[in-house]
Amino acid sequence: MAGEAGGGPTLSPFATGLAGRCPRCGRGRLFAGFVTVAPRCSVCGLDLSFADAGDGPAVFVSLIAGFVVLGAALAVETAYEPPLWIYPVIFAPLAVAVCIGLLRPFKGFLIASQYVNRAAPGRLEEP
Repeated sequence: MAGEAGGGPTLSPFATGLAGRCPRCGRGRLFAGFVTVAPRCSVCGLDLSFADAGDGPAVFVSLIAGFVVLGAALAVETAYEPPLWIYPVIFAPLAVAVCIGLLRPFKGFLIASQYVNRAAPGRLEEP
């Protein structure tokens, strides 16, 4: 970040998060596995222990996937009126594919947003 030593300009959380890159340098990998966050950036050494997206990505992904898959199912029903067995055969795998495809980019975006906005757990201070 701009105020950190060697941080440089603030990078867009959209670009770095959706690409799965380090939110500080934009070059290192954010993930060590499919959705497992790396312990630190291999390029700039940023400690990624602050990264805790929680259930946020799963909530957003399930809402978006439900909207997309249900919209597709309604469009197919309206246009073609297929037999009922088509829906679990076509739309259940589609729902799984959309959820898996969106989970990593959304988690990356939320972690990059945490870094850019310096998000931290809330603390109660004594008056």
